[in-house]
Amino acid sequence: MTVTNILLSGIVGSTAYGLAHEGSDIDRLGMYATPTEELHGLHRPPESHVSTAPDRTLHEAGKWCRLALSGNPTVMELVWLPDELYETRTALGDELIALRQTLLGARRIRDAYLGYATQQFRKLRSRRDGSTADGSPQRVAKHARHLKRLCTQGYELYATGRLTVRVDDPESYRRFGEEVAADPEAAQPLLRRFEEAFADTRSALPDQPDDRAADAWLRRVRREFYPTASGTPGR
Repeated sequence: MTVTNILLSGIVGSTAYGLAHEGSDIDRLGMYATPTEELHGLHRPPESHVSTAPDRTLHEAGKWCRLALSGNPTVMELVWLPDELYETRTALGDELIALRQTLLGARRIRDAYLGYATQQFRKLRSRRDGSTADGSPQRVAKHARHLKRLCTQGYELYATGRLTVRVDDPESYRRFGEEVAADPEAAQPLLRRFEEAFADTRSALPDQPDDRAADAWLRRVRREFYPTASGTPGR
């Protein structure tokens, strides 16, 4: 299905992190605006479109804002990508990038990133125990790299208010993945270390995000894509 009104999109995942290898999929993430009139009916239009050829996830602007304000690590990447990884940038997309720090709240970032990292650790343990279908070393190593990245990026965002998408020293992530593939319990000390670091660090972020800026931006989006009497969008 063709999705129109894309406001911001780019390459994310292993390519963005600097962890891609030969044969890695190229993942794309983006945001689009549903025509405002379609939001007024009885049946709500879809809020996400996901495809596998190519691998692309697109969230409607309202859903993207709600996810970002909750601290969701996946959607958060979209407004912190290096410039060369953006494939679509509009004026409204640039406005959102400019207000990205207002989307951040210390408690939500801590809980979201550590929560996702803990989920990854549980997956690692379940594969060790044979309770999931795919316990291959490659799969376990991938989840281990994901766990380390979530901890590292989440802590940076919590401590400094900024997110660096491309990781430092990719080889250290690959070594960590191999260690955890051999023994999933090897991931536990890293997770515990970051739990302690979050607890001991005073965050650069306010306790809660300021959703007024996101609300004002979303209202501008709705005005932009509401037809005027002439049938054309207008602010």
